[in-house]
Amino acid sequence: MRRYHDREWGVPLHQDRRLFEFLILEGAQAGLSWSTILGKRTAYRRAFSNFDIGRVARFDAARIRRLLRDPGIVRNRLKIQSAVKNAEAALAIKRDWGSLDRFLWRFVGGKPIENARKRGSGVPARSRESDALSKALAEAGFSFVGSTICYAFMQAVGMVNDHVTSCFRWRELRR
Repeated sequence: MRRYHDREWGVPLHQDRRLFEFLILEGAQAGLSWSTILGKRTAYRRAFSNFDIGRVARFDAARIRRLLRDPGIVRNRLKIQSAVKNAEAALAIKRDWGSLDRFLWRFVGGKPIENARKRGSGVPARSRESDALSKALAEAGFSFVGSTICYAFMQAVGMVNDHVTSCFRWRELRR
């Protein structure tokens, strides 16, 4: 977890494949701990074709059945089916917006929201922006994208800087 925090969490991402990866992983995390999902990340990358959006969108019923037997990932039928459905929706967004990145980052005006919290307590589970993102993703055909999931996603991909001000990452990421 420390390595993830120190190197990845909150770093602005603009690559469609990586953004899609985090959308799927945050959805898989629903009801579980992030450390559980992070521990399964390598298996998720293998199982979901390194999060190649086009390939995941083509997963058929036989592939989904194989994934349901994969002990390396969360074997929840709804979450697996959601990943395929979300890939299909992501392809439509890419056609309409040019990129998943452009679609997602518009909810924060194209740059990270810089919070300046002195303590880790009081960090919200959602925001006005995550509510709007959740609604737009659901309207686009995504599932497992509630506002709380979207806020965690926004934190993870650097759309929101929620490192506390005493954390070295807060200062680094503000640059």
